[in-house]
Amino acid sequence: MATWNSRGLRGSTLEEFINLTNEKYAEHRLALIQKVPTPITPVRIDKDSRHITLAYFEQKSTVDYIGAVQGIPVCFDAKECHTDTFPLQNIHPHQIDFMEQFEGQQGISFLIIFYSHRNEFYYLRHNKLMEFWNRAKEGGRKSFRYEELEPEYFISSKGGILVPYLDMIQQDLEKRS
Repeated sequence: MATWNSRGLRGSTLEEFINLTNEKYAEHRLALIQKVPTPITPVRIDKDSRHITLAYFEQKSTVDYIGAVQGIPVCFDAKECHTDTFPLQNIHPHQIDFMEQFEGQQGISFLIIFYSHRNEFYYLRHNKLMEFWNRAKEGGRKSFRYEELEPEYFISSKGGILVPYLDMIQQDLEKRS
């Protein structure tokens, strides 16, 4: 059974930026994207602070976010990377399966990766993710390098929106047609 132990708030900066972005998108009626809560069962709670210090995951999570953009179903996961090499072990097979099924239902799935040491956000298209995933499955690299990424999918903040990924979705849709 998987457990969670408070090892800091890994990924919390990225998720906070995405949550603020999603609030802006909802305010302007551009998209409705919700954070998918990960169900946990507390095992140990600090009596003084009432904080959970040990818990286990009740079930495998799918992705971090799900919703719709102008009528298009969208799901994505947020990942942080502290080096120029992203290990594919940070993505679980059940997440890949979910994203594949989501794409099969005419939805769009992707990852948003925050390269924290570079302070850069990246939109990893589903097709590119699957290229890396299948390469690893066939005995190739179990990671991908920063240099292998498509330069046009780096995300720049603009207009008060911290992680404006809607532009990337538009590019992704254009590339698919």
